[in-house]
Amino acid sequence: MALVMLPGLTALIEDISEEKKLPPNVVEAALREALLKGYERYRRTLYLGISEDPFDEEYFSNFDVALDLDEEGFRVLASKIIVEEVESEDHQIAYEEVQQVTDDAQLGDTVVLDVTPEKDDFGRMAAAQTKQVLAQKLRDQQRRMIQEEFADLEDPVLTARVIRFERQSVIMAVSSGLGRPEVEAELPRRDQLPNDNYRANATFKVFLKEVSEIARRGPQLFVSRANAGLVVYLFENEVPEIQEGSVRIVAVAREANPPSRAVGPRTKVAVDSVEREVDPVGACIGARGSRIQQVVNELRGEKIDVIRWSPDAGQYLANSLSPARVELVRLVDPEGHHAHVLVPPDQLSLAIGREGQNVRLAARLTGWKIDIKNAEEYDQVSEDEKVAELIELRQEDERLQGEAEARLAAEQATRAEEDARLRELYPIEEDEPGYGQEYSYENEAYGPTGEPEPLEAVTETEAPLEEPETAPEAR
Repeated sequence: MALVMLPGLTALIEDISEEKKLPPNVVEAALREALLKGYERYRRTLYLGISEDPFDEEYFSNFDVALDLDEEGFRVLASKIIVEEVESEDHQIAYEEVQQVTDDAQLGDTVVLDVTPEKDDFGRMAAAQTKQVLAQKLRDQQRRMIQEEFADLEDPVLTARVIRFERQSVIMAVSSGLGRPEVEAELPRRDQLPNDNYRANATFKVFLKEVSEIARRGPQLFVSRANAGLVVYLFENEVPEIQEGSVRIVAVAREANPPSRAVGPRTKVAVDSVEREVDPVGACIGARGSRIQQVVNELRGEKIDVIRWSPDAGQYLANSLSPARVELVRLVDPEGHHAHVLVPPDQLSLAIGREGQNVRLAARLTGWKIDIKNAEEYDQVSEDEKVAELIELRQEDERLQGEAEARLAAEQATRAEEDARLRELYPIEEDEPGYGQEYSYENEAYGPTGEPEPLEAVTETEAPLEEPETAPEAR
């Protein structure tokens, strides 16, 4: 068969390579696979309306496509086994027929034959299939390269440039390193900062939050300006003592998008010193606040409290409520991480913070449930009675939860034993990955994009117990 000409093939590969930021050999591989799918479609269309499609899923596994970049065309090749009697013309060739060409062939050998159809016979449906498959394969290659490029980055913070806006998301261009091509990343609404001005071509530091493996038509990188990891990174770059290891960030609690517009973004950072002579708080703040000011500027004026971590829970809780002055901390239920913090009347509103933000962040930072109490009105006897009732309820809940988990574990074990017994009685073929599923190039899955759940309301004198956001280890 003659070579099927594709005028401008070399230029096409180069253009696609430049546009998709893919190596030319990757584009060539995708094009060969797409042309092979087009050939399969061509063969199947020969049976449309005549008889049932005789080809199974693995029928064309011995076929391949060869590109000729010099002549700018392609050929379809089939690997066939030499046999005495041919049962499948697409997979076998008669020994007598091969002998007419060469005497060296033996039964069982494999020969490669040109089975390229005429260009006019290829058909519009096969050409459309080729185009569709090529687009899909190029997307797959882009997705795979992005995953490999960004999944194992040592530095999760990138410099991003605003490209455009889609609904409430900002689409940004990011690069994994010097000389690497830019790729698109999505900054969802929930990960944006309220004080940021996302104008076209503006640059920001962003935290690489997720490299999606779900098939998407849009960006598969998700970045954040609200992640606590961004704060850690900025401090690491501004404070030499953190880089050297003499100061470490223990925990970070951040509220980048407060529940009310009346409350601004705020972060609490707990730091500790490995060396006695080093003041961890002073090291992070710097001379006249120079170091922390750089962090605040990058976060567009976000308020940041740097507090000293302490192994003593009472002292740590008192520090976490900075800038409020604490009179006494009572660990009323150490096992349940519940504390009463007594403050002077003039410090009550400062300790709680506007709309409960200060005590809420302190609770997240420490992992304790904090009740702010007026020191002058505190009745220890009545408060201890209330706490005793709460402890009893907590212990009862823990007991019921333990019993429920034990029952569930027993039920799962019983079910597993029954399943094993049934498999022995009635063996079944193991399910292959993707077995029974159909894939369409036109129907791709999309990940969830819902808004975050609203924060729980905080009473004027109580903050809910929340897990602290543990900071990654400083480099």
